[in-house]
Amino acid sequence: MLATLSKQFHTFAKKECKNSSPLYEHLAYQITNDEELLLIAKEATNGQPIPNLLFAAVHYLLLTYKDDDLANFYPSFTTATKPLNSVYPFFKKFVLSHVDEVKKILQERLVQTNEILRCAYLYPMMTEIYQKHRMPLTFIEIGASAGLQLAMDQYNYFYNQTLLVNNSTTKLVLASENIGDTLPPSISQPLIVAQRIGIDLNPMNVTEDKDVGWLQALIWPEHHERRKLLNQAIPILQQLDVTLVKGDAIERLTDISRHIDPQTMLVVYHTHVTNQIPVKLRHTLIDRLKDISLERPLYHCYNNLFDLQLHQDFLHEGKIKSIRTIDQPDGHGRWFKWANE
Repeated sequence: MLATLSKQFHTFAKKECKNSSPLYEHLAYQITNDEELLLIAKEATNGQPIPNLLFAAVHYLLLTYKDDDLANFYPSFTTATKPLNSVYPFFKKFVLSHVDEVKKILQERLVQTNEILRCAYLYPMMTEIYQKHRMPLTFIEIGASAGLQLAMDQYNYFYNQTLLVNNSTTKLVLASENIGDTLPPSISQPLIVAQRIGIDLNPMNVTEDKDVGWLQALIWPEHHERRKLLNQAIPILQQLDVTLVKGDAIERLTDISRHIDPQTMLVVYHTHVTNQIPVKLRHTLIDRLKDISLERPLYHCYNNLFDLQLHQDFLHEGKIKSIRTIDQPDGHGRWFKWANE
């Protein structure tokens, strides 16, 4: 087990952290050879990406213990960080000094990064759906975390440093690069959202300081722009009527859909979530959506279900029609390759 876990940290350092987080890259490589810390990391909830969870746990605790020497190595706490080559002894000491708290977080929390910038490639789909049907939309997001993507129509967008979409007077602007086809004209027209529903195994409440702290801790220390966007989005979501449902989306979808206004167009969507679901259950999800479509038409927008591409499907009377397939977008939404129908 420890050998497998060691490989996870090595892969995490090499493939995920390189050119993205020098701090986590350095720490992950060190942990691969540290049996004591691997044993602690082993306490994490089954099915979770353990390196992400461990680093988020430490980051979260540092929000409380800001005076600890370890904080001097984190760009999220200081602009004058100490050299990385001396960080590991401080990191290990911190974990061992707070081992019970670390284990508690590993067992109770989940990696639920609410990546707001992914709205940049979802939003054009939603505007097009609204313009086509001229019906208010009902959003159901699977794996919604705190539900920040459910407020996508309230955010401003800036595409390719030329196309500005103003939806509100807030300072929040999601800037992304479209390297594909021209975005649909509907992008500049406002849409109406009737209901916003998020389903998650452990939904987070943006009015609770502990949950907001966890969302902040999930963002890597060097990612200042992502942290700024999160902090700007939270007060926007706090003003909206959002329903967060705790439970298994596959089990709850059918019942929830039956309580939605039939005069709205249902859009079910999820990003970077279903890769954590067993393949058999992914097929069950599709079956549930097809069953719902026997009662009402709906759209399904998603990635990481059976491939890495971004899909938009229309389901009606039990049949699935592919509207568009978009090449794998950047995981953080910094760029995407739009494809017209």
